[in-house]
Amino acid sequence: MKTIIIAAVIGLLIAMSVIWFGLYNVAANDKHLNSTEQFLKFVLKRSISTRSADIKVPDLTDTAQITEGAVHYAEMCTGCHLAPGLESSELNAGLYPTPPVFTSEEYASTPEAQFWVIKNGIKMTGMPAWSPAHTDEQIWGMVAFLQKIKSYSAEQYTKLSTSSGGGHSHGAGGHGEQSSISSETSDHHDGSSESTPVHHVEEKPVADDGHNHSH
Repeated sequence: MKTIIIAAVIGLLIAMSVIWFGLYNVAANDKHLNSTEQFLKFVLKRSISTRSADIKVPDLTDTAQITEGAVHYAEMCTGCHLAPGLESSELNAGLYPTPPVFTSEEYASTPEAQFWVIKNGIKMTGMPAWSPAHTDEQIWGMVAFLQKIKSYSAEQYTKLSTSSGGGHSHGAGGHGEQSSISSETSDHHDGSSESTPVHHVEEKPVADDGHNHSH
């Protein structure tokens, strides 16, 4: 017993020293040990599974709901989770743990789990809780879209997600978009060209310091 206590105290002192002297690297590009990563994934899976077990899934086949979900997804999720036709992004490549890519064949999840994660977020992963600015109905719309996301081509996704009428709005300080949802969105074109809004930023003159900067 004495040996166990001494070993525990020494282990605690070592852990405190590592923390105090900043020896643990918190950089996102310094990966966990594989055993640590697998353990954290298991903890995550069990936590979500337990908390989403009693969630009742509504009908997720309504075309209008799917369209609205696509509009929300395009606004909020593509940077991290990508989309049909989008194979990479700076956020997806730079975040750790890497956000799941919903269009990937390897991705699998239940609607209950998807709803819980979108609503509540996940600590220390970069996944925010969207419930403060979105209703449960809006979140179910995103879940409904996720059930179909693998079946859309890049062109179909672009048309669906830029459809007028998703009614995407945020809480105080956010912005809103007014649009009308059509059940025939994915089947017909009206002959008009569609374009993605471009936000113009006023360029300010920068003093020439002899260096060229590019992103």
